[in-house]
Amino acid sequence: MGRLDGRVALITGSGRGIGRAVALEMAREGADIVLTSRTAGELESVAGEIEGLGRRALPLTCDMMDREAIKRTVADSVSHYGRLDILFNNVGGLMGDITKLVTLDHDDELFEKNLFLNLTSAYYATRHALPHMVAQDYGRVIFNGSGYAKRGGGLIAYTAAKHGLIGMTRAMAYQVPTSITINTLCPGWTNTQLVDWERLAQAMGTDAATAKHMMEQENVQKRILEPEELGPMAALIAAPESAGITGQVISVDGGYKI
Repeated sequence: MGRLDGRVALITGSGRGIGRAVALEMAREGADIVLTSRTAGELESVAGEIEGLGRRALPLTCDMMDREAIKRTVADSVSHYGRLDILFNNVGGLMGDITKLVTLDHDDELFEKNLFLNLTSAYYATRHALPHMVAQDYGRVIFNGSGYAKRGGGLIAYTAAKHGLIGMTRAMAYQVPTSITINTLCPGWTNTQLVDWERLAQAMGTDAATAKHMMEQENVQKRILEPEELGPMAALIAAPESAGITGQVISVDGGYKI
């Protein structure tokens, strides 16, 4: 018996990294999973892993920069499984040339695209998932935040968007039935393909090895975490026994900048 037996979880950006790790952990806890990504091959691979755990997996390609595609993905998830209990809004990262996101001469179009990727896409997924959760009188919404969701120091658009997730968490928590919880899970520096040390080094004016070492020094444990370390906390927040946890910002980050 798992803590998520009989539940259905939609996890955006679940072809790799934190999304994949959370999908596998929730499957181990008994949930059936909807996987989304722009890359079908990655989704099929993760779906195979989930089915190997004895759970069902529905891989759906989805461009999270497309409002209508997000809406269709939520609808298709409910149509396939008959319910939707958990939404883990994992999609995020950096779009475009990050050297154009760090100066006073900021690229306006890239600013808006990065806001959509990291904040607005999560709004649309949640907006379309909530009515189903209300109808079934159960729901768990989790936003994937960042160490920069709680402090400054990051790129302008990324930091603004991640701060926005916390604001959205707190606002939504007041406006949904008590059977639904809304929380943000914040990783720190985590070993995923989105953490491109060469790109970061370029923005910082240094080399990749130095950039990685500098980031390792930003948490108490002096290390980069693995995606699998986020899974158990995500599964706990999604579980029925976590009904009293809502409107919260919970970090799994090795003690990032405490």
